[in-house]
Amino acid sequence: MIEVCYKCKERLNFGKIGSCVVCCNAFDKIDELIKDVLNESREYEFESFDIGVKLYGSSKAMELLLKEKFGIEDDLKEDFKREFLRKFELASGKVRKINGDLRIIVSLEDLSYEIEIKPIYIYGRYRKRVRNLSQTRWICGNCNGKGCELCNYTGKKYLSVEELIINPALKIFKGSDAFLHGAGREDVDARMLGSGRPFILEIVKPKKRKIDLNYLEEAINEYAKSKVSVKLYFYCDSKSIEELKNSKFKKRYRAVVRFEKNVGKEELIRVLKALEKSVILQRTPKRVEHRRADKVREKRVYSAELVHQKGNIAVIEILAESGLYIKELVSGDEGRTKPSLAELLGVNARVEKLDVIDVLSDTPKFP
Repeated sequence: MIEVCYKCKERLNFGKIGSCVVCCNAFDKIDELIKDVLNESREYEFESFDIGVKLYGSSKAMELLLKEKFGIEDDLKEDFKREFLRKFELASGKVRKINGDLRIIVSLEDLSYEIEIKPIYIYGRYRKRVRNLSQTRWICGNCNGKGCELCNYTGKKYLSVEELIINPALKIFKGSDAFLHGAGREDVDARMLGSGRPFILEIVKPKKRKIDLNYLEEAINEYAKSKVSVKLYFYCDSKSIEELKNSKFKKRYRAVVRFEKNVGKEELIRVLKALEKSVILQRTPKRVEHRRADKVREKRVYSAELVHQKGNIAVIEILAESGLYIKELVSGDEGRTKPSLAELLGVNARVEKLDVIDVLSDTPKFP
C-alpha cells in the first residue's frame, strides 16, 4: 500500500499515512506558500485574486497510475486549488474573482509559483495640438534606438503622444510599462483637435490601482505642456481594446489644399458635392503600403464643403468614413484612389496641412 498524507487519505480514502507520494505533501505546504506569495506581492495593491494550478511531470504520472492500477479518479489539481483559495482568502482578506487583480499560478511538480498582475485600462480622448508628433513610440531606424546624430541622440525619430501620456501615468501607478491603444491614428504631420481621438491607456504591472482619474488627467496635461491634452472618462478592461478597435468612427477633417493652378469656386464646390455621392475605391496608399495589406477598400464621403478659397489655395472640410485616407482622396495617389478631387477637377492637387477636427463615435460605450 502506498503512503499518503492525511489530506490525500481523506480525499482518496486510500493508502496509509506517511510521506505522501500523491501530492508530495503539497497540502501541508500551502500555508508557507501563501506566506511567500503575500510577501512577494506586498508592494502591489489588489482587491481580488485568482489561482491557476499546473499539473505535469511526476504529479501527472501519479494521477495516471492511481487510475490505471487502483481505479481511483484523482482530482489533485482542483482539490489543491480549492484548499489554496480558502486559505488565501483568510490570510489576505481579499476575495477570489475570475481574472482578479492578482493571479497566482502554482506548479504541483515542485510548488514553484508565478505571480501575474492584472493591467489597468483607462478610456479617454486625446488632442494633439502640434504637428510632427507621432501617435506611438517611433524608434530611429538609423540607430535602432541607441542614439545617433540623425535623431539628435534621442533614439527616436519623433516624440510621441504615447510617451507624453504614459510617462506621468507610469510614475503615478508605478507600472513597469504602458501602451496607448488608439481608435485609428492621424499622420505625424496632422493635428488631432476637436473632442479628441478615443484611446485606451494600458498600464502593465501597476503597484497602485486606486488613482483618481481627475488627478491623473491633470498630471498628464501638466507634463505634456500643451503639446497634448487628455480627457479621461473611466476605468475599463482588456475587452474594451478590441471593442474600440472594431468600432466605426466618422472623422471630420480640415485640409489646406494647393492646386497646380487656379480653380474656380463654383467648379470646386460642384466637385466636392460630387465626391459626396461617390463610392471611393481606395487602394492602399503608396506611403503606407509597407505596413498595410495592399488591397482596394470601398469608403464613403459623408460631406465635403468649401470653407475658403483664393487662387490655387483652398480650405475644405470633409466628413468621411473611418479608414479613408484624405491626402490621397485629394491627390488621387497616381490613380490608386478613384474618384479623387484632383481627378474630378482635372488639376493636380495636394494637401499642405491636415487636421482631424472631430472623431464621432457610434458606440455609446465610448463617448
